Amino acid sequence: MSMAEDTRTRSEPMLKNITADHLLDGLLTTDFSYLSCRSRYEFAMHHKSSPHKPSPYLIAKLRKQEALQQRCGPGTAAHEEAVRRLDSGESFVDDDGGGCRYLVYISYRGLGNRMLGITSAFLYAVLTDRVLLVDGGKDADALFCEPFPATTWLLPRRAGWLSRWFSRSPLARIQGYEGGSTVTLGNMLQSGAVTVSADGNVSWSAAPPYLYLHLAGGYGFHDKLFFCGAQQRLLGGVPWLFMWTDNYLVPGLFLTPPFRGELQALFPEKDAVFYHLGRYLFHPTNPVWNAITTYYHSSRLAGAGHRVGVQIRVFHKKQPPQAVLDQLVSCVRDAKLLPVPETMNASSSVAVLVTALSSWYHERIRGEYGGRVAVHQPSHEGRQRWRDAAHDMRALSEMYLLSMCDVLVTSGFSTFGYIAQGLAGRRPWVMPRAPIWAADWREGMEPGEPPCRRAVSIEPCFHTPSAYDCAAGRDVELDKVAPYISRCVDVKYGIKLVNESSNQW
Repeated sequence: MSMAEDTRTRSEPMLKNITADHLLDGLLTTDFSYLSCRSRYEFAMHHKSSPHKPSPYLIAKLRKQEALQQRCGPGTAAHEEAVRRLDSGESFVDDDGGGCRYLVYISYRGLGNRMLGITSAFLYAVLTDRVLLVDGGKDADALFCEPFPATTWLLPRRAGWLSRWFSRSPLARIQGYEGGSTVTLGNMLQSGAVTVSADGNVSWSAAPPYLYLHLAGGYGFHDKLFFCGAQQRLLGGVPWLFMWTDNYLVPGLFLTPPFRGELQALFPEKDAVFYHLGRYLFHPTNPVWNAITTYYHSSRLAGAGHRVGVQIRVFHKKQPPQAVLDQLVSCVRDAKLLPVPETMNASSSVAVLVTALSSWYHERIRGEYGGRVAVHQPSHEGRQRWRDAAHDMRALSEMYLLSMCDVLVTSGFSTFGYIAQGLAGRRPWVMPRAPIWAADWREGMEPGEPPCRRAVSIEPCFHTPSAYDCAAGRDVELDKVAPYISRCVDVKYGIKLVNESSNQW
């Protein structure tokens, strides 16, 4: 049964006794009804418990952020006043703490990138006491329940395309920005809008009412100064920030001087940031959750004693599928993730979940194990479709199904895999990718040995960090500046958060 065929609400009993497990050890509140968002309370039932608990300080900060979202979110007098000031070009910031400042995340790229970007924006909002609003595109409310009680995290949409076209509000055409605006942090730093005093302090010549933070891959040197302490002090005086990113910025925030102490208090285990924040923020809506749990229970996944999740993403269109399959089979064999086919019988309680855009891999893996292993593939879309609600719902379903597996094999560089491993709290075996940017495929472009490597932590990789040390005024080796920063196994110049005891996952 495909996930698309049955999104009916299954007849299940209401939760009568809500425990700490249901609330993920304090990450979640009971301020949502069970029927409004079943995944909030049922997530723990489908995932093995973890010894890694959120810190009391993180829980307190989440409750504080929820109160801020309620006080300043859409529909409040504070939000209406802030929008009025933005539209009129006022750059007022209430220094006595009574005002509201905002961070708008601009939806960008595929679902995995967007979820990593939202997580980064949320953490930055928590660190800077800003209200997070998500410009999530047309399908955001179809994918996720609201994470904050008694308010919305979605940026209100302007009614009608004509009013948006003629409106002068920066919020009206926010999706038209792709790094080309003159009102980016990088461009403002170069335009004379900033004054540098004799002692090196920086301040606005005239504080802008809003700024774009261009933090996507390929961003320039001056935009990367976002990760410097002086620039963070500048940003504190701007009422509205619009963040454009397809990156997981969290490791960069850990290297930003004003945030280091706070982040270490929030996350004593550095490699559990997405594990906690992803489970706090992202709760599939009832239709998506119904699809996930229906497929999980109707297939042999629920009853399997051992579940292996395989996520295949091919970035070079001309790469031969057989080369990818050979790499996967070698990885599974060398890491001993599945028993040797000849030693298994038809009653073996092992299931393999395959997620890929093509059905070719599912068919070959099923043939490889000759019916001795139950091999499942929920969908095969053929190609990735951006801004397609149905496609995103299936993608989200498969991320969560992968997170329910005991073992994960993922494709390097894939944010889809990052989400699954983060929600699961499992270090995957990562298959290195073939070159992405080569125009033509040729023999010998396949990744070399080994066919896969164990990730050093469950944290996603920050693909394009800034190597600039603001205090030293030069580039540094990022994996040598802090014991909790390491290079990624799948992206040469990427960095990720690790813990000294990361092998506990």
